[in-house]
Amino acid sequence: MDGVRGGPHRWWLPLLGQLPHRRWVFWRRFLPLLTIAALTAACTSATEAPTSTTLSPSPGSPTPSATPATAAPVSANRITLKLPGGSGSFLVRGLFPKSTSSCKHVHRGTLAARYPGTLAITSADDGSLSIMLTLPFERYLEGLAEVPPTWPAAALEAQVIAARSYALSHIGFTGQQGETLQTPICASTDCQVYGGIAVPPTPGIKRWDAAVARTQGQVLLYGGSPADTVYFSTSNGHTYGNDQVFGSAPLPYLRPVVERDDHASPTSHWRVPLPYGPLAKFLHAGDLWPAGAKITSAKSTGSSVRVAGPATSRSIDAGAFRDTINAWASCLMPGTYPTDSLPTTIPSDWYSVSSGGKGATAIGRGWGHGVGMVQWGAYGKAKKGWSADRILGFYYGGLTPTHYPEPGLIHVIVTSGLETLTVRPPSAGATLNGAPIGADPLHLTGQSGVVTSSG
Repeated sequence: MDGVRGGPHRWWLPLLGQLPHRRWVFWRRFLPLLTIAALTAACTSATEAPTSTTLSPSPGSPTPSATPATAAPVSANRITLKLPGGSGSFLVRGLFPKSTSSCKHVHRGTLAARYPGTLAITSADDGSLSIMLTLPFERYLEGLAEVPPTWPAAALEAQVIAARSYALSHIGFTGQQGETLQTPICASTDCQVYGGIAVPPTPGIKRWDAAVARTQGQVLLYGGSPADTVYFSTSNGHTYGNDQVFGSAPLPYLRPVVERDDHASPTSHWRVPLPYGPLAKFLHAGDLWPAGAKITSAKSTGSSVRVAGPATSRSIDAGAFRDTINAWASCLMPGTYPTDSLPTTIPSDWYSVSSGGKGATAIGRGWGHGVGMVQWGAYGKAKKGWSADRILGFYYGGLTPTHYPEPGLIHVIVTSGLETLTVRPPSAGATLNGAPIGADPLHLTGQSGVVTSSG
């Protein structure tokens, strides 16, 4: 994410049964996470029914005197679905195009969640569908998936305040209380992971909602504006300055600190075996090793990994080595990688490679970009009795929460690239482009910039 800049949020989802908390942070990246399809397109051509009516993409179409039991088919370059009185939620299920990947056991991406607010659905020229959600700012915060709701209350509150501050900073909000934000925010790890209302509901989610309510309006400010409160999952023993990682001008509230409290994280310390045979396949798939050439050793040398065999040897940049292994290990050997409970094969750049008789071993620490609050560190500090204010001050240069105006509504780019989409309205009262609809599900497809619905 930007705000979380590449942070590995949400990895916790697959680990909820194993952790004393959530992924919560990292719900985000492991994002198999969400089969919003980590989080993440061919399209079917939709043929309009003979009775279809083409409507203006904007709301305000004539309203029938009675709500129909079933919505009439509609074709428009934008479909807007609104809830009655702003209450309730839409149950949304989507399907991404079949993958053309050569990976084994490729799963077709799906989307399943409930969304409160107004849905705007558009079609690209290739027919793929996108969803943008407009909802109250605090409801947006309730739908974030950054840490498990089972975490201590102080850690949840610290996460909410950091997320609220980040969102306002990311979109540059300096307006008045209740204004509608014009700049949308994404729902992926490039910003903050927004998952809506999980289907089925996340156990204990009311604790997260309560943390959002208790901290309403609390923001970390720097120079009178919301601070860029980035955060990440797990450290390698300390954090880094924003200038060291992002190359931006150094900020006094994003300075390095020593981290001693994130040891409960499953990515605090990790080791990954890489037998030479599979390693040669992974590196060859990434065009970093000759086809058929054997590997007999691989070890870190400075910022590179020296890979050697009977016929050749190469020095591979450590970042390129990691990216290639992460891209191809789980693709070619999904039953083996990632190992244990790791979110990806080599979770961070803080690692080294050593050689053994039959294979190499990657040994490392942490997960995430390394700047700002350590989510697992916040967990550890809360377990020691620290308050949310103290946790935030430790990671953000002494900044303390301050009440600050909040926008009324925020636009969230939920996802794009869907092939088909099904939306089930609440019991009654919802509208489609201003016209009342019943509670029957709407089946949506796209073609050449036009969205077509059928009941």
